Amino acid sequence: MSAKWKIDPTHSNVGFKVKHMMFTNVKGNFNDFSGDFELGEEGLKDAKLDFVAKTASVNTNNADRDNHLRSGDFFNVEQYPDLKFHSTSVEGSGNEYKINGDLEILGVKKPVSLKAEYSGLMKDPWGNTKAGLNVSGKINRKEWGLNWNSALETGGVLVSEDVNLDIELQLIKE
Repeated sequence: MSAKWKIDPTHSNVGFKVKHMMFTNVKGNFNDFSGDFELGEEGLKDAKLDFVAKTASVNTNNADRDNHLRSGDFFNVEQYPDLKFHSTSVEGSGNEYKINGDLEILGVKKPVSLKAEYSGLMKDPWGNTKAGLNVSGKINRKEWGLNWNSALETGGVLVSEDVNLDIELQLIKE
């Protein structure tokens, strides 16, 4: 029997990192996100996951960069306020899983497979049942139309095409 879960936003982080100038990583996250999940009694087996991040909430700790990311060069937050993920299947057992689903950015929906580590269940001090989930993966941003870049005089580009996802979720049973 499955149960419904929500993200506990105060104990979760939706992060990413991208190579800058081809040699260092710039990290960022989305501050405004939510999700509806159905988890079975056997961890993530047969789980259903729906997730939304508000693109205007992108945060890299640099106001100029964040404003550029919100512009039409990247997320175009006025026209596309949501980044969405909907699972289509979950494979694995124990605490190691692969979550397959559709990722939608800029109105472009593409299939992705993400690695997930399920930490199990725990009761918090107030009697709430919690579940822990770490999701990671790599996407090529150009597949979703995030094409902006700038060539470097020394060769290469300013922003890598690859985006590494690092998502830590604490879920709370409804």
